[in-house]
Amino acid sequence: MRRHRLPAAALVSLAMIATSFGAVAPAANADEASTPGSTRSATATPTASTTPTVSTTPTTASPSAVSAHAGLQADYYLLNSDFTFGTHKATVVEQNLNVANMVPNYQRYAGVKEKAGVRWTGSLQAPTTGAYTFTATGDNGFRMWIDGVQVFDWWVDQWDKPQTSKSIQLSSGAHEFKFEQFQNDGGANIKLEWAGPGIARQVVPGSAFRLPSSYDGEWADIAVAESGRTLSAEFDSALSGSVDPSQLTVLADGTALPVSSAGISGKRLTVSVQAPIQKGVQVRLAYNGKGTLTSGGTAVKAFDLPATNGSTYRMSTPWASKVDKNNPLPEYPRPQLVRTQWRNLNGQWGLATLAKGAAAPVNGSGAAYKEKVTVPYALESTLSGIGRHEDHFAYRRTFTVPASWRIGTHQRLKLNFGAVDYDATVYVNGTQVAHHTGGYEAFTADATDALRRGTNELVVKVTDTTGDQPRGKQTPNPSGIFYTSASGIWQTVWMEPTPTASITNVSYRTDLAKSQLQVLTTGDRLAGQKVTVTVRDGHRVVGRATAKGGDWANVTIRRPHLWSPDDPHLYNVTVASGADVVSSYAGMRTVSIGKVDGVNKILLNGRPTFLLSTLDQGYWPDGVYTAPTDEALKWDIRQTKEFGFNTIRKHIKVEPARWYYEADRQGMLVWQDMPANNGGNATSATRDQFKKELSEIVAQHSWSTSIIGYVPMNEGWGEWSKEGTAELAATVKKLDPSRLVNAHSGVNCCNSHGDSGAGDVIDWHQYTGPAFPSPDATRAAINGEHGGFSLSVPGHVWPGGSVNPYGEVADSAALTAAYVKNTAALVRAAGNNLSGSVYTQTTDVEGEVNGLWTYDRQVQKMDKAKVRAANQQVIRAGSGAPGSHKPVGGKEGVARWSMDEGSGTVAKDSTKFGNTLYLGDGVTWGTGADGSGHSLVLAGKQSAQTTVKQLDTTASYTVSSWVKLTSLPSKGGYATFLSADGADQKSSFFLQYGNQADINGFAMSFAGGPRAVAPVTAETGRWYHLVGVRDAATQQLKLYLDGKLVSTVAAHGASPSTGVVALGRGQWEGSSVDYLTGALDGARIWDRALTDAEVAALAK
Repeated sequence: MRRHRLPAAALVSLAMIATSFGAVAPAANADEASTPGSTRSATATPTASTTPTVSTTPTTASPSAVSAHAGLQADYYLLNSDFTFGTHKATVVEQNLNVANMVPNYQRYAGVKEKAGVRWTGSLQAPTTGAYTFTATGDNGFRMWIDGVQVFDWWVDQWDKPQTSKSIQLSSGAHEFKFEQFQNDGGANIKLEWAGPGIARQVVPGSAFRLPSSYDGEWADIAVAESGRTLSAEFDSALSGSVDPSQLTVLADGTALPVSSAGISGKRLTVSVQAPIQKGVQVRLAYNGKGTLTSGGTAVKAFDLPATNGSTYRMSTPWASKVDKNNPLPEYPRPQLVRTQWRNLNGQWGLATLAKGAAAPVNGSGAAYKEKVTVPYALESTLSGIGRHEDHFAYRRTFTVPASWRIGTHQRLKLNFGAVDYDATVYVNGTQVAHHTGGYEAFTADATDALRRGTNELVVKVTDTTGDQPRGKQTPNPSGIFYTSASGIWQTVWMEPTPTASITNVSYRTDLAKSQLQVLTTGDRLAGQKVTVTVRDGHRVVGRATAKGGDWANVTIRRPHLWSPDDPHLYNVTVASGADVVSSYAGMRTVSIGKVDGVNKILLNGRPTFLLSTLDQGYWPDGVYTAPTDEALKWDIRQTKEFGFNTIRKHIKVEPARWYYEADRQGMLVWQDMPANNGGNATSATRDQFKKELSEIVAQHSWSTSIIGYVPMNEGWGEWSKEGTAELAATVKKLDPSRLVNAHSGVNCCNSHGDSGAGDVIDWHQYTGPAFPSPDATRAAINGEHGGFSLSVPGHVWPGGSVNPYGEVADSAALTAAYVKNTAALVRAAGNNLSGSVYTQTTDVEGEVNGLWTYDRQVQKMDKAKVRAANQQVIRAGSGAPGSHKPVGGKEGVARWSMDEGSGTVAKDSTKFGNTLYLGDGVTWGTGADGSGHSLVLAGKQSAQTTVKQLDTTASYTVSSWVKLTSLPSKGGYATFLSADGADQKSSFFLQYGNQADINGFAMSFAGGPRAVAPVTAETGRWYHLVGVRDAATQQLKLYLDGKLVSTVAAHGASPSTGVVALGRGQWEGSSVDYLTGALDGARIWDRALTDAEVAALAK
């Protein structure tokens, strides 16, 4: 094999290599960068021809154009405004056209994540003469030529819309190949598939491509070992010299993995990485050319080349290794309705893939079921043992029924399915016993009449196209914010004997005014039958009531112990009717909307409670929709609580019953989303199915204490009209009036049809936000999504690379700081008119790396203590509870600067706290307000500051100072006398003067308002005495001028500070602003609200 080098025009300068390992080319001339093969005139919005251009005449191979090396030459460009290619940025080698996330490539080689394009050229090797079809899917537009004939022309600003060519006749051998793609904005991906003689539809493999004969760059045959820990680069000649690990970069889907060692032997360069490379990721090895490495005596230049990924390593959680494939998830699956006799049917089942419309093989030996699948893990998951998607398939296993269950003698055998996605038909011994459509609802089959003695056959036929159906974030083509589909049985399957008249559901609600737990029992042949409900606190009976099946039983409990996140107390409940007895549990709590300080807020047990939530999507790298073990399921909720959240928004997915039991037990409030139909809900049939599944989900979760509200619609995904959304909200409220309805989360966003005005909550999304919607006459307000700060952890990023639509930070400290700042903005709103927020998200999910934890739950990405402290401050503010601050300053206060030093760079604090004030450069000394002492003089660019740990700006406090303006701020501007830097990087308060700005006069202000204002025009050169008071007890801001109260305004909520107090400036978005030109004297701070008399005394 001969070694190639890039031509001079394509080599990067050594200076560029030193900062980036990419083998990039300098900019080309404009005519070089034009797009050949296209006759379309330039337009602002690209369009596509309606029919792909194809060749039906056999195309003869052109072997003279074939390079010896596999791969394609990729030329990256900047994109012009008319979607033509502009400046050429880089030439590299790529293996094939199957990249789930192209954004890292564009960033690395074009220097931008958006407004870029790429052209792949080389040859395509047809293995056999015959008819071929090609299917391409991408984000955004693409087009393709074979032997100069255009096959695709999908040059449009759209995404993930597969395009399939007509039949193309190709002779065996090499054919000239060109493919182009552009990336406008957002995510980017590309996949090219083919089907042909003896080839079922599949991704065109890298072995089918050859570089163009004109390519003359460095080359090595690079492969990743099975372990994922090493890469081997085979050169054509013996290597000598050396290369340091720092001179190499290993990229896994664009993320650099730390290189631990590198060595040469013969023709091979071996590179070891610290974290294993995962199966399925795109791998590249780059060398910056700085070493002494030679091949055949010639120096090896800088290169950036693809590697064949032979790794078998798959990302997994700590619990995956603990899964017993013969007995997975052995726990009782329905804690809200427990029977003592049952048998788990999880484990090894047979699997048969089916053609569309084909019947499932039944009443056979099972020979048709050639594969083994571990139930209940989705087919696509690694834990299932299958790891791929199928549209149509069937499961099979056998079972026997214990004789002690006496089935047939007033006993029925029920087969229970936690969830099967999507369309499931159940057969016992060849007889259909159930059919259910819907991927998130439990269903039961009565198998009694189909049983036979001894061994019985159970077959479940499934169809799941992941198409126009409620499916949440599932997609057939995972990328961006949409993920792997979860087909088939994904929750526990079990069987149990029940009496002929049996209990199937128990619902709960609480009436605090009557001290009642109200219980509704429904079931098979239960209507009108006597039902007895017994409630125990531990083992002690605290209440009992009877009712008929289908009617509410009202159990009075004296001095009920209410459930809350801080005290998740649960009662044990026994429900009996005839021969059927089930065990259950319940928490007593109410959730409602009520007035607090004149605005609608969410009330838990009649008290304002801020619902501080994470967005939890319930995905697992090894189980997809199914947690590997019960401990894993518990862990996610426990970690969320330890981080200081009190709520989870279960985002467009429904969990197994045990998840809600853990939320009930651990004390976690839950917003429950309806899984969206991302197929569109375009027809009346799909809308009816959506309504049906929504109703089933609500009915099946009426027992859960933790669920406090339902979210039928998210960001308009699948919304057909705002009137339709209002109808959905009304349906949910009728089904369950005891919980809230958030009709439309993110009503301000995306595909929303507008605010229907329905439901109990108005909900806005804003990234990174947060958003601050206002309550209206009937609804409370929440920020339904915000945050989303991203951090990729090498070795813990899903294949396809990271998706960072809201910005990626450098490290854990930066991620924590971004979170704390973002959350600090909620403190004041929580104390004012906001009832909840949702941070995105609990863990990374596939390409999204914006979690508190990595997707595999192996690395905690934020400082838990700092996040928890920030969260608790928000929750306290939103509950109306007093803060933890206890005043310590007494009569003297916590800081007092007389400023009579007259020289030096500090002003001493005369209180016992010693909060020395440090003067910035340029601060000078002048005559004091009384004409005898001294003051600080500032000339419009200076300030003084210190840290006052005793000041809590979310509690009560008072600030005062003598102030003088030597010149007024410019028109529309401000001058700040005294402020405190905010945790959200905006001053927690401003004692200030405004010149025809939002205020005209002196003011005690919060960022953005409210402001207590003295509307006077200041006289320059005159001393004024100003006092600002924040009274947390009365929720007021007050301003005093020269000892007199001049303004009082309502100020619900307050923002936390960092403790830094500044004189002579304010803070806005982290920058110092509103500098004072003037003087200050006798500044003081108290950690309490002074009285009118105390303020009057100060001004004398």
